Amino acid sequence: MTPSTSANPRTATRTVAVVLAGGSGQRIGLATPKQLLKIAGKTILEHTLHIFEQATSVDEVIVMMNPGFVSDAEAIVRKAGLDKVSRVLPGGTSRNATTQLALDALSHYSAANTNVLFHDAVRPMLSQRIIDDCVTALERYEAVDVAIPSSDTIIEVDDDVITDVPTRSRLRRGQTPQAFRMSTIRDAYAKAWNDPDFEATDDCSVVLRYSPRVPIHVVAGEEQNMKVTQPVDIFIADKLFQLATAATPEYTEHDYAEGLEGRTMVVFGGSYGIGAGVADLAEKHGARVFRYSRGATRTNVANPEDVAAALEQAHSATGRIDHVVNTAGILRISRLDQTDPAEIEEIVRVNYLAPVNIARAAFPYLAQTGGQLLLYTSSSYTRGRGEYSLYSSTKAATVNLTQALADEWSEDGVRINCINPERTQTPMRTKAFGEEPSGSLLSADKVARTSVDVLLSDLTGHVIDVRREDPPAGPVVAQGEEAKAAK
Repeated sequence: MTPSTSANPRTATRTVAVVLAGGSGQRIGLATPKQLLKIAGKTILEHTLHIFEQATSVDEVIVMMNPGFVSDAEAIVRKAGLDKVSRVLPGGTSRNATTQLALDALSHYSAANTNVLFHDAVRPMLSQRIIDDCVTALERYEAVDVAIPSSDTIIEVDDDVITDVPTRSRLRRGQTPQAFRMSTIRDAYAKAWNDPDFEATDDCSVVLRYSPRVPIHVVAGEEQNMKVTQPVDIFIADKLFQLATAATPEYTEHDYAEGLEGRTMVVFGGSYGIGAGVADLAEKHGARVFRYSRGATRTNVANPEDVAAALEQAHSATGRIDHVVNTAGILRISRLDQTDPAEIEEIVRVNYLAPVNIARAAFPYLAQTGGQLLLYTSSSYTRGRGEYSLYSSTKAATVNLTQALADEWSEDGVRINCINPERTQTPMRTKAFGEEPSGSLLSADKVARTSVDVLLSDLTGHVIDVRREDPPAGPVVAQGEEAKAAK
């Protein structure tokens, strides 16, 4: 088979992404379509649409929605400011019918100079690399699929009896988007509808069956480009969003000045370490910064009255609060059974109840400005660490608080995120662990800069990892030693 059906490569003048969101959620026992479930502060549909909104190779987006929820999708598009979405249309009763409705909606475009990408709305972790690879491949091929190798052995069965075991090296697991020159997919569907036995689960199989002379190129997919189909998929997708490093934009000094000039920032724990770094950077670029800490201002973050007074003071002085940052925390090393009850209460109050109370008190102010609350966790939140179980567990609670509030606050335009730095050189860490080898810790300034990047972004409900770019080479650390070394 020839590698291309065209003698001369051609570049399409327009690329349209069709987001297929017609599912009902019945397979996972939901009354609401799964594409409208929220993960990391946004519906799955919004996550997916944001991906195409940011794709430089995509010119337009059309949403094919479950007919009973078209207005819900329109509201999501409107509120999120998704400019590339031109229309939200009701989908058909099958995948094939929905594809045809989308092609009908694009009939005013030149079939010879238009690309169409069909993507499942419930694949919210599609990468820009896959999109770009699909569009690039359409310069040479007329049809493109996305697939990954199968790590499992695939069997064919008949009445629960194995009839064949295909060679695994030749098998792939199909994903989306599936991309086509519009003339090719239109022609294949025109032939398909003349077949009384026509039935297909995807669009590439329509081309394969009804336009067999057209080679279908395969672009490498990615494991994280998963489809949310079963109940366990919701849990997995939620954890992937929770654990993934959210890529923050790289802002210039001009961007900092433009984003911070005239804004008001309140920093709890702002007298040293990461908090001081955030405050200094924001102040340098024109923000009015109010720093509160137990040592400098006698502000106890565990006391709701102190928190409320601090926020009121900042608001009274400037008339607004745009960013609230809480870096205050307690890290003490001890076995739980050997920890004094009063110390347990203090750790829980500072590390968890303080973020809760700050969130409650800050919300009315942030709702007025469409602002953001920024909290901090630790790499130890993913697995409880011996000898500082309280620290690990309260940091895990902070992550869950972040995601829950992102969901609660999404309708009010208030964002909340959580920074997850690896072991960082701060006075709190030095007090707990003593002096550590030079270069083995992340700098507080780097964490502070990432923090400000997140505050200027539109992220919400994310846990943003901050890592050293070049970890020092050294001997392999044993599991027990690694647990003690982790923050």
